[in-house]
Amino acid sequence: MSNTAIALSQPWYGALNRAQWITVVASNLGWLFDGYETYAVFLTVGVALRQLLDQAQFAQIPVYAGTVIALTLLGWGIGGMIGGILADYLGRKRTMMLAILAYSILTGLSAFAWDWTSFVLLRFLVGIAIGSEWVTGASIVSELWPDHARGRGACLMQCGIGIGFFLASLIWAYVGGIGPSAWRYMFLFGVLPALLTLWVRRAMPESALWERVNDQRRAAVEHKRRGAALQEQEQALARCTLLDLFHASDVRQHTLVAFLMSLATTFGFWGISTWVPPYIASVAANAALPGAQWAGFAGMAFTAGAVGGYILFGFLADIWGRRPTTMLYFVGALVLVPVQFLWTHDLGLLLVGAAALGWFSTGQYTWMAVWLPELFPTRIRATGAGFVYNAPRFVAWIGPLISGTLIATFGGFSQAAMAVGAVYILGFIVAVFLPETKGIRLPA
Repeated sequence: MSNTAIALSQPWYGALNRAQWITVVASNLGWLFDGYETYAVFLTVGVALRQLLDQAQFAQIPVYAGTVIALTLLGWGIGGMIGGILADYLGRKRTMMLAILAYSILTGLSAFAWDWTSFVLLRFLVGIAIGSEWVTGASIVSELWPDHARGRGACLMQCGIGIGFFLASLIWAYVGGIGPSAWRYMFLFGVLPALLTLWVRRAMPESALWERVNDQRRAAVEHKRRGAALQEQEQALARCTLLDLFHASDVRQHTLVAFLMSLATTFGFWGISTWVPPYIASVAANAALPGAQWAGFAGMAFTAGAVGGYILFGFLADIWGRRPTTMLYFVGALVLVPVQFLWTHDLGLLLVGAAALGWFSTGQYTWMAVWLPELFPTRIRATGAGFVYNAPRFVAWIGPLISGTLIATFGGFSQAAMAVGAVYILGFIVAVFLPETKGIRLPA
């Protein structure tokens, strides 16, 4: 009986070894702390700006908040592109450790921002560090986990960001009321992930697939240096990974289609979902209830839904396939935007709506962790996944700016959310142009 047949004859987790579990746990924790750090900004940016801006500027806080989130997103895009390239040259494990260490230190420094300029600059730098972490985890999990369970491994990694969101919301629900400097404590907690690098260095293996290709790359580069004639595969290995991504027509097509899907997911999340906590906080404030506390509740509901969405996506993708599962999540997000922002002002129902919107709008990010590594060969896997996951941020970073401006102009969240939510139609349409990769072996 073949190894594949043996694996399929037992529970999906039965054939997994210790190294595979360690890899997904380490990747999950790295992404969890990314999630905490990112959502801490969404929850605290209004409070922070009230301390960092002059009182005369308070009316424009939505615009300033949109700028902070937008520049974080722009930095995330830059860092993710760089991180993907580094992971293909330096290795998955080493790049992950560097990313975790960098965002831990920079997050701690954010707590000491003294004005608006220093705060937004530090947020931009934190975004660069955060962007480098995801691609290493997605690449190494896909390369170490077996074909029949790869979607499940990816969803277990991806759900880390939702757990981090939930953790930030939980902490903020209690820390947010201690005073105007509460936001600084949230960022000080972000230093703790630096300790994770010690465990990753000792416990997590490097990808054997990457090590094999890296040896081949070194040999190809050496042959090129000596002026030897290179075979087609050697030419690809010696080529810059970012250029190689657009060299072959099939890989180029996958890259461009996946970019449009990623743009829909990313623009929708940053232009709509990030405003769920402040929207519910504003409804609570109008009802003479503590806005900061209800923002924390909203964040917990939203991220609890997101975690469920992340996990279910991976299981459905291994059962139904990558394409139908992704299309289902785009439809769910499109439908739930008007439900959340137009349906009711009842706070209990708004929390239910937040959970449902989080399930589909944020949970849909799992398609990238599951599907992208299966579209690219090992030599450019991290570069390809990093490009598709992060390049849309160079466009999507204007989403918070647009939303913030619309909110300030129209005096409410609903119009902005409805205008931006139409982007999910794009993701649904272009998904049909990517190949189905359920259960297949990773491209060499």
